[in-house]
Parts: sequence; C-alpha cells; structure tokens
Amino acid sequence: MSYSTAALIGPVTLDDVRGARKMLSGVARVTAMEGSRHLSQLVGAPVHFKCENLQRTGSFKLRGAYVRIAGLLPEQRAAGVVAASAGNHAQGVALASSLLGVRSTVFMPKGAPLPKISATRDYGAEVRLHGQVVDETLAAAQEYAERTGAVFIHPFDHPDIIAGQGTVGLEILEQCPEVRTIVVGIGGGGLVAGIAVAVKALRPDVRIVGVQAEGAAAYPPSLAAGRPVAVENPATMADGIKVGRPGDVPFGIVGELVDEVRTVSEDELSTALLLCLERAKLVVEPAGASPVAALLSDPGAFEGPVVAVLSGGNVDPVLMQGVLRHGMAAQGRYLAVRLRLTDRPGALATLLGVLSVVDANVLDVSHVRTDPRLGLTEAEVELHLETKGPEHCAEVGRALREAGYPVIG
Repeated sequence: MSYSTAALIGPVTLDDVRGARKMLSGVARVTAMEGSRHLSQLVGAPVHFKCENLQRTGSFKLRGAYVRIAGLLPEQRAAGVVAASAGNHAQGVALASSLLGVRSTVFMPKGAPLPKISATRDYGAEVRLHGQVVDETLAAAQEYAERTGAVFIHPFDHPDIIAGQGTVGLEILEQCPEVRTIVVGIGGGGLVAGIAVAVKALRPDVRIVGVQAEGAAAYPPSLAAGRPVAVENPATMADGIKVGRPGDVPFGIVGELVDEVRTVSEDELSTALLLCLERAKLVVEPAGASPVAALLSDPGAFEGPVVAVLSGGNVDPVLMQGVLRHGMAAQGRYLAVRLRLTDRPGALATLLGVLSVVDANVLDVSHVRTDPRLGLTEAEVELHLETKGPEHCAEVGRALREAGYPVIG
C-alpha cells in the first residue's frame, strides 16, 4: 500500500503551527540557541545553532509525533498506533504514545543500532524487528495497520506532523529575531516544510535553505520535475535524512516556500560532525550536522545572521567512531598507510623511529608476516597515524619514501 495524503488534506497554515505549539506546551522543550564563533568567522556574520539534538528523545521528531497522535479520535487511540523507523521517529512515537496513554508498536530494521532499539522500548513501545532496510520495515508496519486497525504514523507525510515540526520555526524567530537565513537538513521534508510555513508567514524576507546528502538527494530532481521523484538506492551515513522519495504533503510546501536546496558530500558531513563535537561540544548525528556541512562548504553563500538547525543527536557509538575517523582523514588529521619492510629483528622499531622524527603519532599497528603475496623475508605493516593536516601527511609520505619504504596503500 502506498501512503499519500496530498489529495485529501489541504496545506498547513500558521494557525496550525500555533495550535501545535499550544499542544506541545510542557511536552517538548524550547531547545537552546547557541552561537558558533568559528562558523561566524567563516561566514562573516553571526551563526547560531538551534539545538534540537538536545530535545527529548534526542531529536525534533517528538514534536510532530505528539501533535499527530494527540489529534486522533478516541476510537483511533483505542486501536493504537504503529510506526516504522530506524531511530528518531521510532523514539518520538514511543514517547508521545506513552505520554498520551496510547498503545504503540514500532517496526525497526533488524540491523538498527542496539541503543536505538533499547531507547524505543524504554519509552514504552512494543518493538518488532523486521527486514534489513527501512522500505521492508515500512511495508510491514503498513500491513500491520491494515490488519489490526492501528493508525499508521508517517514520519513526515502528514499535515499534523508538519505543523508540529513547524514549532521549531516559531522558536527560532523568538530566539533570534534578526535572523536572515535558516539552514535545515532535508529527508522526507517534514521539518523544513513546517519551519518554512511558520517563518515565511511571519518573516517572508528570511531565506530558507534545505540541505540533502549527495547520495540521497531526492528533492533537486523532484523540484526540477515538478513532482516527487524517487531516488534508487539512497546511500549516505546520514540515516536521518536517507529518504528515497519526498513526501507528497511536504513537497508542495517546499516547492512554494523553500528558497534553495543544496547537497553536501560524505566528507563534508563527517567534517561538520567533528566540528560540532570539537568546537561546540555538541554530540550531533550526521543528519543533524548537514546544515553545518553546507556552511563549511560554501560560507560566502549565506547572509547572516544564520541559524543552522541541529535536528538530532542520536548517533550510534560505532558509527560515531567511524565518522570521526572519516572527518579527521578529510582534514588531513588521520592517515592510514600500508608498506613492506624486511622481516628482521628491529625492523619495526626502525620504521617507528622514522615516524617519530616527523612527529607522526602512531594510533595502531598491524603486522603481517604470513601471506602468499609476501616474499620469504618480507613483512607487511599497516599503520594508522594521527597527523596535523595535509602538509604534515605529505611530509610523512616523503619521509617514508626517502627512508626506502615502498608504500603500497
């Protein structure tokens, strides 16, 4: 079953967003607005973070989920709700349902990170693991809704969801009334659509810029075609915005009210996440760091003051480790090399002495002596090094070559 409400329900209005805000009073936090000195220097104007990573459940998703479920009729609440998600929406629906006394079932992929599965259960949902990818999980949740009568809570394609997310926009205007540009990550489009409805109604001069990961950028071709277009096999580390097709309801709003949609690379996403952690002391997931990635990639393109919405902070520790390493490599602060040396006593110590002279910090060493590719007296060494930037990486490479070590990767 395909889920579409565009033909059934009209657009979201400022009054809808204001009504959602009243509904969320005492439920959702008014999250902090933090300044970024580093980005302000790059952009040449004040840059602020809207910290939805500090929202209850770790993302903005609680806002829309609560408004959607609170708006159900008594008989619908009695039937319970069902959702499909790999993380943030799952937790938002679970907590919202618990607060409203509604039974919730959440389908999650079998490969979903254990911390997110555990958190969803702790918020009160019954978790069912199904499928390897979100599309399979979504189909299972929709089949469950048809079979049981539970109400399917879509993560972005419903006016109540969009109205709830739009409360972020009202808070931005109050916390930073001089704002000129708001930068928001886009997956299905619910958050950016809600913010655009609220902000454009009150401040049509404010520029709204959406950001997508290059490997999951469905909005640029969809906007060019004038209709939602699916992207096959979306691929990005930013699972919070890894959506293959825009939602019907948010797509119409984005096309009318969002000024620009940009894309960012995986290197830019990991660099942005690293900046949030090191400079702002904020744990942000890759999707939440996408506005920061856009600012870093083209700082002169944004009129300030700028507000970047950090949409979530639910990052799996294993993924965080890999992303941080990726971000360090993109900045020339992490270097992995493979080389061969003569397998004799003291050979490894001699190699490490070369690295010590150029002040490269060795993080890890893998030493292989038995491999069909190696000669009888050869050994292969893989080194993971902490370096100080691209110039230092080049210096390390030169030092190894000059010392007679054949670098093979």
